[in-house]
Amino acid sequence: MFLYNTLGREIQEFTPVTAGTVGFYGCGPTVYNYAHIGNLRAYVTHDILTRALRYAGYDVKHVMNVTDVGHLSGDNDEGDDKMVKSADERGKSVLEVAEFYTTAFFADIDRLNIRRPDVICKATEHIEEMIALIKRIEANSFTYFAGGNLYFDITKFPAYGEMGRLHLEEQKAGARTGVDENKRNPHDFVLWFTKSKFENQALVWDSPWGRGYPGWHIECSAMSIKYLGEQFDIHAGGIDHIGIHHTNEIAQSEAATGKRPWVKFWVHNEFLVLDRGKMSKSTGGFITLQTLIDAGYDPLDYRYFLLSGHYRTQLQFSYEALNGARNARKSISDRIRVLADKAVHIPERIADEKAVAYLAAFKAAIENDLSTPRALAELWGLLKDNSVPEAEALAAAFSMDEVLGLKLKDAVKEKEKISSDIERLIAERTAAKKAKDFAKADKIRAALKTQGIILEDTPNGVVWRSIG
Repeated sequence: MFLYNTLGREIQEFTPVTAGTVGFYGCGPTVYNYAHIGNLRAYVTHDILTRALRYAGYDVKHVMNVTDVGHLSGDNDEGDDKMVKSADERGKSVLEVAEFYTTAFFADIDRLNIRRPDVICKATEHIEEMIALIKRIEANSFTYFAGGNLYFDITKFPAYGEMGRLHLEEQKAGARTGVDENKRNPHDFVLWFTKSKFENQALVWDSPWGRGYPGWHIECSAMSIKYLGEQFDIHAGGIDHIGIHHTNEIAQSEAATGKRPWVKFWVHNEFLVLDRGKMSKSTGGFITLQTLIDAGYDPLDYRYFLLSGHYRTQLQFSYEALNGARNARKSISDRIRVLADKAVHIPERIADEKAVAYLAAFKAAIENDLSTPRALAELWGLLKDNSVPEAEALAAAFSMDEVLGLKLKDAVKEKEKISSDIERLIAERTAAKKAKDFAKADKIRAALKTQGIILEDTPNGVVWRSIG
């Protein structure tokens, strides 16, 4: 498998820390509002990554955080606490808001057929781990205390900004002053806040530095280290995390453990954009998955839309493009049903040379930095190739869907349900004819015809065929 590693700005061959196993941490949601469809692109990317790794034979442990404390509106310690602000606006407690939007987030995840992580960890449930990690950073002389807050001193960490390729001296010269007068350097960041930041902070804990709460960046380091160890394989998130959040994670984690690199591969997905630019909760009017559902789309239509673009390519959202994705997905489902009509038995082992070749090309596409557009092209090629036996084509398509996650087997289940409904109507028509209620019988026949189903009366009974 080859992945683009942000740390080196190049595609590199993936080799795990421990042969055969992968430790993967994906940045999760800050649960102060509904996830918009731009946010959800990251989690579809994480899902494709974990599916691809498992498809390649790796044993994957996927960990994801849920941020329910400490995330300010500015990733660099500026602005209001997102959770507190949302709670105040809604007249709820912070924990009530967190619980509501956490439930909503996982409902979206399920509807997009995203497999849930193996470990889901809430920030508020890991304060002890954060304090313990901060103490290690402090013991290694990377911190200073000022104005009631404990800061990470980036000048003590020479590799700071390496992944984000930050030109610190240039940025320092033009940096705004007065945002946080306690900082020695504008890129220093808070490890632990006390009441000096917010006098009425909703959630606070006792710590060696006073009663307060953790900075946002420390939670990912503490929880990933707890569940994956002091060095692991892959860390993922959106490209907006590169310059601050992930840069700070690297600094504090390596300062605490002394191990470098802390994470071998960094995988970042690009933005989903609208005509007016990047989708953002702060600007209002963002589109949620429920917005799409209310407009008549299936969540898997949106998943297909995302797969049609490479995760490292900026993807522009429009309803016209989503319509195209919906039509494409419907065509795939229709073809799956046609194949299922003709297939007698789906083999456990694919033997047909062409089906094997399509699968090999699909696997190569996925293992080449998760090239889902190319992988979809191989699926289309397979389904359109009439020289591939129906049963073999179905088996290969279902194998591909282990990575794509489009629920292709549901098309067969839907066909079975349709067949059941048709058989029921045929039985009603037969009963109507026996009762000499020919008007009802003709009405049933006409209704089925409008759905593309033709009934034929034969000496052996009524048979039906689809003209759709």
